[in-house]
Amino acid sequence: MKSCLPPDPHPVQPTHRLPPGACDAHCHVFGPADRFPYAPDRTYTPPDAPVEALRALHGRLGISRAVIVHASCHGTDNAVTLDAIRSSNGAYRGVANVRADITDNELADLHAGGICGIRFNFVRHLGGVPDVAVIDTMVRRIAPLGWHIVLHFDAEDIPQQQAMLRKITVPFVIDHMGRVRAEHGLEQRPFQMLLQLMRENPLAWVKICGAERVSAGKRPFHDAIPFARQLIATAPERLLWGTDWPHPNISKDMPNDGELVDLFHAFTDDRRVQKQILVDNPAALYGFAPL
Repeated sequence: MKSCLPPDPHPVQPTHRLPPGACDAHCHVFGPADRFPYAPDRTYTPPDAPVEALRALHGRLGISRAVIVHASCHGTDNAVTLDAIRSSNGAYRGVANVRADITDNELADLHAGGICGIRFNFVRHLGGVPDVAVIDTMVRRIAPLGWHIVLHFDAEDIPQQQAMLRKITVPFVIDHMGRVRAEHGLEQRPFQMLLQLMRENPLAWVKICGAERVSAGKRPFHDAIPFARQLIATAPERLLWGTDWPHPNISKDMPNDGELVDLFHAFTDDRRVQKQILVDNPAALYGFAPL
């Protein structure tokens, strides 16, 4: 089991200002472990990264809303995520990890606690490929709640899982630009299939974050910019952005969260599109109250 490094404790002040109501649509809360223990079967151990630290980071970056993506290191006990949402005065929503045998009453409790979706992790070093039959069943069960699903893919999963993607009948969000690899270029098959998916399927969404997972180099990860720009040119109305704080499973340079805000502005300098991705899209998908 590997241990993760802590996030950069000194986020720079971004050069660019985010629009009012900006949402960090992909971030995590870890622990503290003495209150919210990590799962015994986890594949990594993170440093504690409590909600108070996330809130302080958002204050520095100019972020007012967030979606807490429940991380695999906490297993299917969503208590840490529900606690973060409860403390936010309506500013946070969440995406859960759930057991295949979760009851309808338990789903209703998650819904009441601010959960809006379920995440399925296909990334092999985080546990492998989930049972597609379970995904089919859960999609049917969450549809009446108005939820969506989040898919954490490796790039090669995009071609391999086309049949599954075509069957999904609720909105689905692909994390981190599909974890495509910048060194393989814009014409690589997984990325071209991701663009085709965004053109053809109105239920498909993508997060243009996790630039360090796409990049072949070091921060500030500028080689991820062309991929984000292509996605913006294709379907800006179904894109989300997030920090991925506190950046678990980093094997390259640890991102600086202030630099990530400026990197987003390198993706697009169109203020209308910036507001669409940072404010309007997450409000529509997660049901945030109007500003």
